[in-house]
Amino acid sequence: MVVENSNKFPSFIYGTAWKEEETANLVETAVSTGFSAIDTANQPRHYQEHLVGEALLKLANKGINREDLFLQSKFTPANGHDQRIPYDPTENLTTQVRQSFESTLKNLHTDHLDSYLLHGPYSQPGLGDEDWEVWGAIEELYKAGKARFIGISNVNIVQLKLLTEKAEVKPMVAQNRCFANRGWDSDVREFCNTNQIVYEGFSLLTANPFIMQNSEVRSIARELGRTPEQVVFRFAMQVGMTPLTGTTSNQHMKEDLQTVDFELKDDDVQLIESITG
Repeated sequence: MVVENSNKFPSFIYGTAWKEEETANLVETAVSTGFSAIDTANQPRHYQEHLVGEALLKLANKGINREDLFLQSKFTPANGHDQRIPYDPTENLTTQVRQSFESTLKNLHTDHLDSYLLHGPYSQPGLGDEDWEVWGAIEELYKAGKARFIGISNVNIVQLKLLTEKAEVKPMVAQNRCFANRGWDSDVREFCNTNQIVYEGFSLLTANPFIMQNSEVRSIARELGRTPEQVVFRFAMQVGMTPLTGTTSNQHMKEDLQTVDFELKDDDVQLIESITG
């Protein structure tokens, strides 16, 4: 499925975590600036998904319609919520997924999602019965045509291998926080590349502030007439990631989108990949 749809997967995604009451304005600004992909979650503790939907209505009035956009959301297990759980936690897990998904569709004023993720496994370091039940419910949404891609976030290599080997519908997306001092999640990333899974990297800047301060990275940026942040996002793309950005700056949104306009030398890519602190 991923091979067939890969040409439709975005090269850059705007993330909406922790935006609170500014969510609608920021999503509207991001899309107006040029982003076509939005990441959210039905998790009021960290996301205001209904405000993403509010922005989508405003954008539709400007002529930017649902079919112009790539919408990704997530099912969050009950232990990832505060008191605002968008489903009945006393129901079985399959019902919880269905209720959360229907709530997401209502929040976003749509009848389908482009991508739907399990926000994180219930078990560590492998997968337990809860994970398999929830994944089965997500598979059903995919089979029903309600989600074009399905996947998992905050996943380790053991879990991703198990899901790929044993699931009826293999994961098509893996989304992780990406730390340079842990090899930019190289084991998961390489597995994704080998198994035609889209790898989404988030917190590329906030998890790695020392990279932007690195003298060699700053030198690469100067030579290219770019910012160190643009160099990091370009690096991510060249090693096979679909990066997320959550910037609140319109100027940075514009700069982020310009990362498709240049390339790093192979030696520079290898250099950045080797920086650990």
